[in-house]
Amino acid sequence: MRTGTRPLEGRTVVVTGAARGLGAALARALDDRGARLALVGLEGPRLEEVAASLRHEALHWETDVTDDAAMADTGRKIRARLGPVSAVVANAGIAVGGPFADSDPDVWRRVIEVNLIGSATTARSFLPDLFATHGYYLQVTSLAAMGTSPLMSAYCASKAGAESFAHALRAEVAHRRVAVGVAYLNWIDTDMVRDADQHAVLRELRAHMPSPARKVRPADVVAERLATAVERRKASVYVPGWLRAVQPVRAFLPPVVTHIARIELPRLESTEPFEATGLLGAGGRADDRTRDAM
Repeated sequence: MRTGTRPLEGRTVVVTGAARGLGAALARALDDRGARLALVGLEGPRLEEVAASLRHEALHWETDVTDDAAMADTGRKIRARLGPVSAVVANAGIAVGGPFADSDPDVWRRVIEVNLIGSATTARSFLPDLFATHGYYLQVTSLAAMGTSPLMSAYCASKAGAESFAHALRAEVAHRRVAVGVAYLNWIDTDMVRDADQHAVLRELRAHMPSPARKVRPADVVAERLATAVERRKASVYVPGWLRAVQPVRAFLPPVVTHIARIELPRLESTEPFEATGLLGAGGRADDRTRDAM
């Protein structure tokens, strides 16, 4: 990828999970930087709306990121229509809350499939392009990759796995002049987070986080930071910035969380029984519909 004041000008960038929320905001931020967007997700009409709202060339593909054959085919179509891909943002993700002991195995597994396996499938589909363009791959993760949370076992496991995958991939492709970055994010104003706040237990869990960790940030603010990370091929990006300070002490987080949970979970359960939330947000419901149609 070329450097300069507008390194993404005319370059093809793929964003997964682009139909709404952070993915749609990121598409707009990258469009402002002159990129040509290939938008991938499950909600065709929403993807079409996002693509139509952009100023530069943008196309969309309704594709399940966990489907290896479909993603490979999408990669070929993007290459044919927009040229070799210079950057990929693996943003597609879903979440479910509730006790692990009572969790639906299929739903729990689906979170792992989308957030971890879907990221690997995305990378595999576009690595030939990134080798050719000496491009950049950005893996979207979360504070959940560094810490942990009760009642969110699938999400935490998937984000920790996605982070580890990105680190392994970075080491594997560095000699090919492909850069790999990891985005560590906290609460963002998206359908998924707003839906989580409708469930008393998840709302209470966030309320017991330290004050800075409770703040919800607008999607467009977070998207601007990620777009800058793509431009600069950054190895890591933290939004909010204080998340960087968690890295040196992350080994201490599980025992702290366990101590707090031992005290607070019985109190919370006494006021409202813990129940599975189902896949959260409109994106989660779209994933449900896709699986039902299979």
